[in-house]
Amino acid sequence: MRSFTYARADSAADAVGRAGASGTAFVAGGTNLLDLMKADVLRPERLIDISRLPLDRIEDTAEGGLRLGALARNADTAYDERVQTRYPMLSKAILAGASAQLRNMATNGGNLLQRTRCYYFYDTATPCNKREPGSGCGAIGGVNRIHAILGASDQCIAVHPSDLCVALAALDAVVQVTGPEGKRSIPFADFHRLPGDRPEIDTVLRPGDLVTAIDLPARGFAEHSTYLKVRDRASYAFALVSVAAGLEMDGGTVRDARLALGGVAHKPRRDPEAGAALHVKSATAR
Repeated sequence: MRSFTYARADSAADAVGRAGASGTAFVAGGTNLLDLMKADVLRPERLIDISRLPLDRIEDTAEGGLRLGALARNADTAYDERVQTRYPMLSKAILAGASAQLRNMATNGGNLLQRTRCYYFYDTATPCNKREPGSGCGAIGGVNRIHAILGASDQCIAVHPSDLCVALAALDAVVQVTGPEGKRSIPFADFHRLPGDRPEIDTVLRPGDLVTAIDLPARGFAEHSTYLKVRDRASYAFALVSVAAGLEMDGGTVRDARLALGGVAHKPRRDPEAGAALHVKSATAR
């Protein structure tokens, strides 16, 4: 067993202040982090418990959108009446994700930050540049059926596992962050990184940054949207490929289209070109 220290933050500022030192990780639901610690994949020296911070509300915004607290549980988010009515693709994406037990514990902020489910990342006996930079990539030339076909590099071909994040990419959400340098807003398209030559870095977060909320725009494509997930079994499996799709219709004509892909890239992949190809086109059954 590897030893670590534990502290409970009593405010966002307290959490950020405690997280300044290297080797520190925030923990809330812990549905991914604790598994990784048990498998000796991640070895934080300090855990900062943020689970009791007042960041679990879901609130309307002045712009007509919705603010999802980073500590709101996935289940509470999926079943929130406003989410189901105004952002049904988001609700469907969450419910297509993990088991009910995990959704009851996992948080929205944690979902954004979950790590890849690449076999080689979890197996400490194999090389993995994401787990141990410079060690190599066992997936390249190995068992890689579930790996990236878009946005990969010669350093890493892992995919991002989240369903929620695919819907957030399609909706053009915005991530709210507070950190040592203050508060800032990050467009969702810019939040996750491609692997390049630094695959161990998943996001643009800086040391000590804390995700506090996710903002959804007013337009949620409520009338014409869906989330489709193809997987090896009907429940509790990560996507081989998934699509979050939203259309704005004028009669039978597509006025705007949003498409985002999951299970095929290192980050949730919004595809503006595919959406643009549908503009001002007639929507038919074929």
